[in-house]
Amino acid sequence: MPVIGLQHAVICENKTMNLRNITRATTVGTRITIADTSLTRLIGLVGRRRLDSGCGLLIRPSSGIHTFGMLFSIDVVALSKSLQVLKLWHRLAPFSVTSINLKTHSILELPAGQISNSQIEVGDQLDFV
Repeated sequence: MPVIGLQHAVICENKTMNLRNITRATTVGTRITIADTSLTRLIGLVGRRRLDSGCGLLIRPSSGIHTFGMLFSIDVVALSKSLQVLKLWHRLAPFSVTSINLKTHSILELPAGQISNSQIEVGDQLDFV
């Protein structure tokens, strides 16, 4: 199976969840997929042509990411183990790298502009509902 087909299958088969910004009472995403296996973390969003509105990928554990091989920009949120926002990257371009922080437990990848749309700020508390 080609890498793109495999990656699409992995994203579609996983259960998606709703993620809220509890601090601001906003919806972050309605179709957040969790990448918590070696394969799903390795593949991530590579090969996709876009990330639809409402979608996202929570990579855990992860203390930083790269966008090598990606075809579009994304918003990136670094989260603590309790899903508190530690750092934000707006519109991270393809072939970029985030910093690595050992306090970061997971990384949330969102469509470009979603950090602003859902009013996410450092210190906010996110939660699945």
